[in-house]
Amino acid sequence: MKGANDRVVLALIGAGGRGTQVILSLLQCAKNVEVKYVCDVDNQRGGNAIRELSKLQGYEPSRLADMRKVFDDKDVDAVVVTTPEHWHALATVWACEAKKDVYVEKNVCLTLDEGRKMIEAAGRNSVIIQCGTQNRSAEYASSARDYIASGKLGAIVTVKAYCMLPGTREWILKPDSDIPEGLDWDRWLGPADYVPYNVSRHKAWSDWWAYSGGAAMSGDASHVIDLARMALGDPELPKAVFCAGGRVIFNDKRDIPDNQTVVFDMDKYPISLESSQYGNYMYKTPQEVRFSEKFPEWRNNATRIEIYGTKGLMFLGRHGGGWQVFGKNWELLDQASGYFPDEVHHRNFIECIRSRKTPNASIDQGVLSANMINLANLSYRSGKKIVRIDPETEIIAENEEAARLDKRSYREGFKID
Repeated sequence: MKGANDRVVLALIGAGGRGTQVILSLLQCAKNVEVKYVCDVDNQRGGNAIRELSKLQGYEPSRLADMRKVFDDKDVDAVVVTTPEHWHALATVWACEAKKDVYVEKNVCLTLDEGRKMIEAAGRNSVIIQCGTQNRSAEYASSARDYIASGKLGAIVTVKAYCMLPGTREWILKPDSDIPEGLDWDRWLGPADYVPYNVSRHKAWSDWWAYSGGAAMSGDASHVIDLARMALGDPELPKAVFCAGGRVIFNDKRDIPDNQTVVFDMDKYPISLESSQYGNYMYKTPQEVRFSEKFPEWRNNATRIEIYGTKGLMFLGRHGGGWQVFGKNWELLDQASGYFPDEVHHRNFIECIRSRKTPNASIDQGVLSANMINLANLSYRSGKKIVRIDPETEIIAENEEAARLDKRSYREGFKID
């Protein structure tokens, strides 16, 4: 256990835009924190992170390409994993085996087995893992959960979650080409199959099943589902999942659809999820709401949650949107505003490194929320067929294709033990 005056040493693994935001926030949200390494397999990335970190801490962090060198350094207390999604599980397990605490961005895993191995590795090594589902550090999320648990909303009848992002652009598959100078393409691919370099893979990795669960689903709807699960008291996995959809706007060669409608059978009530990328009339919670006591315009809010109870309807928003409950004749029954919780979430991680307490977004809940998204994708990819699963054993039944797709192959040297 570290005291408040003990220095916490971090390393960033994956130095893109989100990684840079997270590492800068972690450095500034608590005292006695430093960043020793910025690690990325592409030496064209990370320069901005290094420059800004140097200004804040007075010295320049070292640049590395191989994350294993970070894990070998006993000075490093924790790592921040903000790589493409296909690396999240393996990087986290490697970090756990090196006794490093981990902050890992969503979606934390792409298969049921990956999630189990992350949980096992954390427990086996007594490691703290904070998932990048920051709504779990928001006061409005806790108060929404408490309001529902109190019975004021009544019995939950149905839940509707939305991640209806504004439009997408036509996607043109570029031809294979030479590997750009400064990029370790083999290491970028990591556990995924080796293929020739293609900029459409490298720069648009969230459009490929090999590296992602989809920008809208894994990248954003995972937040909405996680917030809904928290508000509902963190239910276990659904008994069955069905996902329909496809490429609606552009019939291009992308693996991943731009429109998915999902129904989760939670036993006592269903949860539906609308995940899409079209229509500029839908938009995320604006900045003037995220950092104020205002509420979103719910009808056009792209990432809202509607929780229908026998006594009222709750609108719940992420990004600081807060919640409001309405009754008959649109009477406002209760509400709680909120603030964007990134900084609070990052501070909680640093505090838990020191205290060894379970962080707000534990790996157990992060995996459960990720697997809601993963099961939806398995339903879609198996021909839009129902996926039935035993929530306790996590065994998929009656859908052999979904079970097969969930068993990802890993290249030698990049296997998750």
